[in-house]
Amino acid sequence: GFIMKRILKISFLLLIINNFTLADGHALPKTGTIKYLTGFQFNMTPSEPQSEGWNIMLGKAIGATFNVDGSGPLHEGRAMCGATLVVSEQINTFNGNCYFGDKDGDRIFTSFTGSPITNSGENIIIGGTGKYTGISGKGPWECDGTKPGDHGAFNCRQTLTYKIN
Repeated sequence: GFIMKRILKISFLLLIINNFTLADGHALPKTGTIKYLTGFQFNMTPSEPQSEGWNIMLGKAIGATFNVDGSGPLHEGRAMCGATLVVSEQINTFNGNCYFGDKDGDRIFTSFTGSPITNSGENIIIGGTGKYTGISGKGPWECDGTKPGDHGAFNCRQTLTYKIN
């Protein structure tokens, strides 16, 4: 009776707590800032130059994400972004969607905007899975430009200030 109910209650609470615990054993705070680095390989489809100097390009970036603290949210996870660039003599836009994960496979999904000239912009959180369910927030991103011989590989430094409802 009583002891069995107590064991079931404790087991249930442990199950709930475990669902929102990071791989390193720490619970994800309800609010905070995540600073992380993603190494990407960006593959662009051949661009289609348009009339009057306009150009549109599509691409997919795949990579790995590491929390700059060496553990915690978004540490040792996968990342992927689908991106569109539109450029002309006056306009340079870069936008798309990404996910950033951790070693548990839980992910934060974002919508991003930015500039291909400065290789920087903003991520806006649009949702999450696992311990990131109910997450919202945003933060800046800034990437290296690729160098000859990099084959489209580069690093991005990102920060997300978030809350979980």
